Amino acid sequence: MPPKRHLTARRLRLGAELRKLREATGMKAREAAALLGADAVQMSQIESGVAGVSAERVRRLAAHYACTDEALIEALTTMATDRTRGWWEDYRGVLPPVFLDVAEVEHHAAFLREVVITHVPGLLQTADYARAVYTYMVPGLPESELAPRVEHRMRRRTVIEGETPTPYETLIHEFALRIRVADRQASHAQLRQILDQIEQGHVTVRIIPTDQDGFAGAGASMMYTGGRVPRLDTGLRDAPTGTAFIDEEAQLAQLRTLFHKVEKATLDPVASRDFIHRLTKEM
Repeated sequence: MPPKRHLTARRLRLGAELRKLREATGMKAREAAALLGADAVQMSQIESGVAGVSAERVRRLAAHYACTDEALIEALTTMATDRTRGWWEDYRGVLPPVFLDVAEVEHHAAFLREVVITHVPGLLQTADYARAVYTYMVPGLPESELAPRVEHRMRRRTVIEGETPTPYETLIHEFALRIRVADRQASHAQLRQILDQIEQGHVTVRIIPTDQDGFAGAGASMMYTGGRVPRLDTGLRDAPTGTAFIDEEAQLAQLRTLFHKVEKATLDPVASRDFIHRLTKEM
């Protein structure tokens, strides 16, 4: 298949998983390429996501790699053949690619778990809240760039608001709810938005209170997305160079441990809902 123009997070992940399967056998790239009637350059393009790969080739490679995990193979073939154009593609060339990659990963997730300390999670933000954050973080951003950022953030919410919402659990620090990124009215509306999502029944919110002893997780912010099979889970964390997409099992295990550790410092969902109710009365 010819090289693809856009390197999406999903295509990069497919290539990375095929490389992991090959490396687990000790097979060289040129040896795997020969099995497909290709060369080492073509194999490199497949494993780096530059070139697409057919379902038949994915199955052939899996067989040669002695992979017997049928659920994983099916998931990989789906990744290889899914040509659905997601809504995020409307922003190709308008927003930085990472915006599209995050939305794509969320769209294909079986579940979503998130820890946020300083801001309300993007999936729960109102337009006014999102606009205030972008305006502050990128001073002087023209309306022509600000508007699509806010619009994109609002459209991301479809993953938890659609006909088949993805299960979403978020752990939010009390500070994130109290900080007024805009004004009192916007803060009140933001809290109401969170309560509305909770009442829909597909979002679980747990609050980390400021008076919680032994909480040293100020740097714990992250998102963890469940794949079609556990091996395809993905972690997202902010890094100095931008959002980092994590797919190595050792690192994913650390994120799972971190999430559950933070979870122990939270109020239960009912107490968290009541806590937010009380905050709305203070705003």
